[in-house]
This record gives sequence, C-alpha cells and structure tokens, in this order.
Amino acid sequence: MFNRLKLSVAALALVAAPALAANDSVIIGIALEPPTLDPTSGAAAAIREVTQVNIYEGLTRFGPDGSILPALAKSWDIEENGKVWIFHLNEGVKFHDGSDFDAEDVKFTLERTTAEGSTNAQKQLFNGIETVEVVDAKTVKITLKAPDANFAFNMAWGDAVMMAPESVADNATKPVGTGPYKLGEWVKGDRIDLVANPDYWGAKPAIEKATFKIIADPTAALNAMMAEDVDVFPIFPAPETLAQFEGDSRFQVLKGTTEGETILGLNNQKAPLDNVKVREAIAHAVNRQEIIDGAMFGLGTPIGTHFAPHHPAYVDLTAQSAFDPEKAKALLKEAGVENLKLRLALPPPMYARRGGEIIAAQLRNVGIETEISNLEWAQWLEQVFKGKDFDLTIISHVEPMDINIYARPDYYFGYGKPEFVAILDELAVTADDAKRTELLQSAQKMIADDYVNVYLFQLAKAGVAKAGLKGLWPNSPAPIIDIGALSWE
Repeated sequence: MFNRLKLSVAALALVAAPALAANDSVIIGIALEPPTLDPTSGAAAAIREVTQVNIYEGLTRFGPDGSILPALAKSWDIEENGKVWIFHLNEGVKFHDGSDFDAEDVKFTLERTTAEGSTNAQKQLFNGIETVEVVDAKTVKITLKAPDANFAFNMAWGDAVMMAPESVADNATKPVGTGPYKLGEWVKGDRIDLVANPDYWGAKPAIEKATFKIIADPTAALNAMMAEDVDVFPIFPAPETLAQFEGDSRFQVLKGTTEGETILGLNNQKAPLDNVKVREAIAHAVNRQEIIDGAMFGLGTPIGTHFAPHHPAYVDLTAQSAFDPEKAKALLKEAGVENLKLRLALPPPMYARRGGEIIAAQLRNVGIETEISNLEWAQWLEQVFKGKDFDLTIISHVEPMDINIYARPDYYFGYGKPEFVAILDELAVTADDAKRTELLQSAQKMIADDYVNVYLFQLAKAGVAKAGLKGLWPNSPAPIIDIGALSWE
C-alpha cells in the first residue's frame, strides 16, 4: 500500500508540474468598467486600458517609457519639414475576422475620424490632415495642412487605432482589431475576457487568456487581492492599504507616475464661473496637500497648471494659486458674488469621490456651498463631458501631453482662447527643442493666469501584483495595460 501511495503521489506530481510551469492566464483588476470597447467613439480611459495594444493597434504605439514605437507601420518617412508623412505597413497583418489590413483601412480610419459627425473624443488630433492617399497596399501618404512634428505621437493615441469598414459599426460590443487578443466574453458589470489571437502577425504573447475583473469598491479590491483571486491591480483603488502588501512576500507593489492631471474642472461658459475672479477665488480656497493626503493618502504631486511635472518643459506654478482662504473671500467680494451655490458632479473614481467631499468643505469655508451629485461613469460622460451640464467636477486627464484640449472652445470646460490657440498652432510647426519648450511654458502660464481650472495633483500610479508576474509597466505614459508584455516567472 505504501508503494502504491508513493506511485500515486509521484504520478500526481508529474501531472501537476506542467500545469504549474505553463501559467498562461492572468486576472487583472480594474475599478471602472468601459462604457464601450471602441476607443474611437468614447473618452473613458477604461476603454483604452482594456483595448489599446491588446485588441486594437495604431500605426504607432507608446512604449513603457513614453517613447513612440512602430506598430502597424514598420517605418515612416517625413517630408516637407513634417507636412508629408509616408507610412510603410507591416506585411501579413489581418483583422480578427480574417480580412487583410492594408492602406485602404488606414484611409478609411483617418477619414472617418475627421468626418462631419465624428464622435472621436480627440478629433482635434486629426483635424490637420488634408489628404490620405493609398500609394499601394502597404504604403500610405498623409499630407497635412501644415507641418506637424507631433504627428507620429498623435497616431499612438487610442483614438487613432485602425479599424475596417466591414466591422466598425459593431466595434462597441464586438470589437474587431488587428491586435494580439480577441474579445472572448463581456459579462456586463463583472468581467471582460480576452483570448490570444492565434493568427497574430507579431510576436506570440506568453499570456493566452486575460480577464479584466471589474471591482469598483476599494474594500472588495483589497479582499480580492489578499485572497489572490486577482493577479494584478495596475491602478489599485485602495492606496491606504499598500503597506499591507509591501510587507507580504506574495506581492509586489509598483509605484510610478502617470500622465494624469487631476483637476477641479470649472464650467468657464456659465456664470459666475465665466468671471476670472470667481475662478481664482475657488483656486485659492482649495488646499491641494489636504486633498492629496486625505483622498490619495499622500500619493500625488501638486500641480499649478495642466502639465506633467516629469516633463522637461514643466513650469511649477503652484505658488500662483496657493491655498489662501482670505484672498479667496476678498476676490469673491470684488466679483460681487454672495451666497454662491455650485453643483459638484463627481464620477466614480476614488480621487473624485473622496476629493469631492474635501473640496466641498474647503469651499464652504470661504462661503461657497456645493450640491454634490455622485454620477456613474456613463452619466458623467453624457451629462458633464458631452452635455456640459455642470458647475464643478473632478477628473483626471490621463492622456499624454494633452494641454491641447484647452484650444477647443467646445471642450467641456469651455476655454479655447484665441491667443492660446495661436500658441498651439505655432507649436505644431516648430521643430527646435528650445523654442518648443518656450511655447509649452507660455501655454502653461496662460491657462494658469486665466484660472481655467483648479489644478490639483498629478495622479500617481500605485499598483499591486503577485510577486511572480513580470512585464508590468512601472509608469503610465498612456492609459494602457499591455497584456502582451506580461509573463509568469
């Protein structure tokens, strides 16, 4: 009997060992469910986290360090000082439905993006396109209205991923891309399963199946991670508990930076917020550090303008809008504003919900009452982002180098000052690094001087993962969770 037991245990070990060695799946925790799986028709960062570089690909892509890398375009030529861009496409690329990806799809995608009625959230990135010409099946010539040194950068955004005319209509729920993963199943409110694309044109990923598990509640996220029901939470929604993971050998804690400028957004088109003195008063009423400590448990870098502090062109303008409640009261008096009550619309992220309560108390101290509305993500997008039906809101803008949104008068906070637009127009045709820095700093200063929004902090990236998971990006140069880079040791 003893010998039979030994043989059974040995046989079990032989069976179990390959299973342990071939760990080819991963469960990823995310706090927000994407409202759609089409990043070209919605602004939510959650769409890009699930789909960008996984389901869909662009001509170029972001690397973990923010560099611009080849993707569907293996190379490109730049002519006429950046006015003409010729992209050379990779061979053998197919969409998930088996159809070929070629230059006609590039032409379709870019013309759709710039067409009248386009719902692309970053349509301004492509407004400079004059023509898209198919040179041959694997060559596309894009002529711009004016030189743009940033065009390869623009093509790396999630809003610029390539799609086919045959499948684009259903991409919101049945996405068809060229990426290393296909949609397996989307169980609304619970999870999104991705499976490896066996016909992928590029390198075969180590992970065969990825499940994005939707866990909005911070306590539930902590419990799921501690129980090891989730393998990684790239952006962990309960930063106050990170110390528990740092002392546990089962886990790794990843702390880095993001491109997320977290702001108290102000509706510049709505009285009395159309008065710069009122906007300035609100800025001086807000104590940034108190929000960072109270809502983010110390994680975050104070900012005084809409620009990432880790960028070489950043200007520290925090002193200009320093916490000064007495100055805030004086400015409100100068503006002739009394008994002010404003609506504060808060989307689901923790920084908004927790930060909103703190800001409401700070504003009350200078005589401004707030009516808080906690909105679900789809509600926020419809009411605030699209409908501009708000006074105040809190949101983190996580796209890279997105100060250009201030050039759009139709954007939800409604700025678009002509002098600011002129700076951005000059930046687009400037290649000299010193001059570009000067222009970027002028842009930062202008929106700070106009107190367009209240600039709170740069969102930190704090993630938790099982110790054996490798390939995680330490920073977030764009809202991307690159499954193809992951593997188990």
